[in-house]
Formats: sequence, C-alpha cells, structure tokens
Amino acid sequence: MAQSTKEILYIGTYSQNESKGIYVLDFDRSTLSASILQTVHDKKNPTFLALHPSQKYLYAAYREGKDADDPNGTISSYAVDRNTGQLTLINQVSSAGASPCHISVDPTGKVVFVSHYQGGNLSTFKVADSGAISEAVSVVQHEGSSIHPNQTKPHMHSMIPSLHGKWVYASDLGIDQILKYEVNPKKGSVKKDPEIFPVKAGSGPRHFVIHPDLPYAYSVEELSNTVGIYTVEPKSGDLLLLARVEMLSPEIQSDYNAAADIHLSVDGKWLYASNRGQDNLAIYQVDQETGLLKLMGHVPTGGQHPRNFKVDEKGELLLVANMESDNVVIFRIQDQTGIPAPTGKSISIPRAVFIEQLFLK
Repeated sequence: MAQSTKEILYIGTYSQNESKGIYVLDFDRSTLSASILQTVHDKKNPTFLALHPSQKYLYAAYREGKDADDPNGTISSYAVDRNTGQLTLINQVSSAGASPCHISVDPTGKVVFVSHYQGGNLSTFKVADSGAISEAVSVVQHEGSSIHPNQTKPHMHSMIPSLHGKWVYASDLGIDQILKYEVNPKKGSVKKDPEIFPVKAGSGPRHFVIHPDLPYAYSVEELSNTVGIYTVEPKSGDLLLLARVEMLSPEIQSDYNAAADIHLSVDGKWLYASNRGQDNLAIYQVDQETGLLKLMGHVPTGGQHPRNFKVDEKGELLLVANMESDNVVIFRIQDQTGIPAPTGKSISIPRAVFIEQLFLK
C-alpha cells in the first residue's frame, strides 16, 4: 500500500479582522478543504513566510518590532514538526529595517534574505544548523527615487536567489531597479557592490521569478501593471531586457490597479501574475525557445485584492490569497491550456496574504 501524504498549508496574514497570525492548515486534496491545526501570533502582521530547503524550518517576517523600542520588524524562525506540520519557535531577531514585506532562503539553506518596503533596505541572516538565525549580517540601504508618486524613496520588495544560490536579485519598486548581489553562504552575507539593472521609469518592479530550465526570468511591475521579460546570462547572472507585456484586461474598468505576484507553472510552460484592482490573474504561455510570453487570458481570483498566490508543487492546483475578501480561493490548473479553472472551493482566512505549502510523509 502506498504511503499516505499529509499536506500542510501555512497562511500569512495581516493582524486585522480577528486574524490569529500564521494559520497552519491540514489540507485535504481529495475534497479541497482544510482544517486549522494551529495558529501562531508571536508578533503582529506575519505577512510573508518561507520554508527552509530542508523543510525542517519556517521563517516568518513580522512587521511588528522585536520589542517596544524597535522601529523595525521581527524575523522569527520555527521548527516544523515533521509529523504534524505544527510550528515551535526557535528564535527571533530584529529584521534590521522598517516594514519587512518579503523573506526568502537561499538554495543551500545557509542564508535568509529580507526586504523592507518602508525602510528601503535589505538585510541578510546566517542560518545555524539548528535552524536559528543570526542577527543581521548584511544591511544594505538603497538610495534614490523615480517618477511615480509612490516612488519618492526606495521601496525594497523582494529578494529572489538564483537557482544555484550564487546571486540574489533584489527588486526595488521605489527606485526602478533590479540589483544583483553576490551571496557569501559561509558568512550569510551579500557583497555591497551590486550590478544594477534599471527598469522603465515608473514601472515599479515588485516580484521576480526565474525559469527553472531556460535562461529567462520575469519581473512583475506593480505600478505599470506589466511583466518584464529578461534573458539571464548563465555565467555572469546579468539580466538583459527582452520585452515588456501588459497585464490588464481591456474589458474591465477599474480606477486602481496594482500588480502583485508572479509565478511559473511547475513545468515552466505557463506564467501567472496577479492584479489588485481588476482582481484577476493574467495567464501567459511561455515560448520554450525564446522565453517570450503570449497572453492567454484573465481569470477572476474569486475575491478582492489578490496579494500572493501559490502554484501547487504537484502542478495541479493554484491557490490565491485575497486579502480584502478574507479568503484563499482554490483553482485547478488545466493541463492543455494552463488556465486555472474555478473549483468553487475556498478557505476562509482573515486578511490572507501569503501561502506556503509542505508535504509530509
């Protein structure tokens, strides 16, 4: 008899609408339903989470400071119970910046990267064998501005490591730059002289995704509601802009639009990007030779203000965190078209903004 697999969802939230912080859910794939195993609320606003590559630890970026005098956020490390998926706090440190909005872990599992929207800086942390994280090793403050009213100062928004972990790509929405930092896993640091790749003024690069098999990467641009398509030079990791494509549907009128998240399908054939305002996903087909994108259509997210979303690691499902409607909506990805089809199933979570997934055997 095949060994059964337990599936866990971790949901990050804003601490509003009676949210209880991080939700640990037991997800039943056969019924597309979930039950709450645990909630964790060590600080306010655990809006972004990241699993360690070993899947033994989970890291959370809280926007509340470590203590009353700390104007920065807090980074918490948790041990993951490999039988239940429940979390136990290991340690907490200051994020070393105001309003941490993104957290990631390098592929070797030795470095945690944190981006700060209000602080306009990035920080890095060394991971111990126990899963605990050090105080900040690198803190890099960005400088500058751009042409949009929301770009009066730097707004760091994400750090995405390269597939082998040699570099990390930092997207700064406030100064319209993607910066490539060299990573030192032994020290848990980054070199402070990055290669800088300017983007179109007023576009606001937010999140970034690297194709797993092809030398291409994609940047979702919040302010212009576009996706930038880049070649990635294999030896240097440098980026070269190939094209930029629109995200918005001409059939929907909305005064406010802000692109949020971007992910590839497991097989790398499809790209998805979320928009707040039109409240939909833009679906693109990825040309497997050129890396260019063909818009296949838009799918409503089944809620309001879709922040982040998760492409299921099995390649079957896509789950969207709709913050304003307090729900996580479940779609089934159609094999031939890549288009997420509504299942009619959703999970009620107050102010849901982020989804992480774990399989336990």
